[in-house]
Amino acid sequence: MSTISPGAEDALLIIDVQNDFLPGGALAVPDGNHVIAPLNHLAKLGFGCVVATQDWHPIDHMSFVEQGGPWPPHCRQSTYGAALASALNQAPIGYVIRKGREAECDSYSAFFDNDGEKTTGLDGLLRALAVKRVFIGGLATEYCVAATARDAQRLGLKTYIIEDAVQGIARDISTTIKKLSTLGIRFIASDFIGDA
Repeated sequence: MSTISPGAEDALLIIDVQNDFLPGGALAVPDGNHVIAPLNHLAKLGFGCVVATQDWHPIDHMSFVEQGGPWPPHCRQSTYGAALASALNQAPIGYVIRKGREAECDSYSAFFDNDGEKTTGLDGLLRALAVKRVFIGGLATEYCVAATARDAQRLGLKTYIIEDAVQGIARDISTTIKKLSTLGIRFIASDFIGDA
């Protein structure tokens, strides 16, 4: 496979690299910190834009166990846990999309809420910037990364997931990879992305 050189029509999407999803956080992804180094490297390349997302939940969010949801409280608005990881180089990040901001609905995808009704604004942003391809890294592979990739592909964007810049909650994410691959989503190592 030949090296891909990112350009003006390419976006790097950094999904939910937040303190609560890192080791020691409220909803830690095992080895979630391992995505940071490849993302920092990629963010310095020639992408037309770099977008980071944040879960940004109110204190009574429906995904929390106290409200009958599946997850412990995490990424509560304006808390340390919701902040982007300090080791993530934020200088190249041009835009931040905050999702899951309303108590009654979650948003795994960086594009839409889980009901598919409300948009985060990311689609409009990428269209305004004439983005044609997206390269996705972050946390967690089988949840927010996968949902973002599915929506990106459905919206007509050529979609890549960067294998060594994502991490799953489950040890075995082969089923997730297989399902995404059947949709035409491509998996690529960060070594195959570089400046011309």
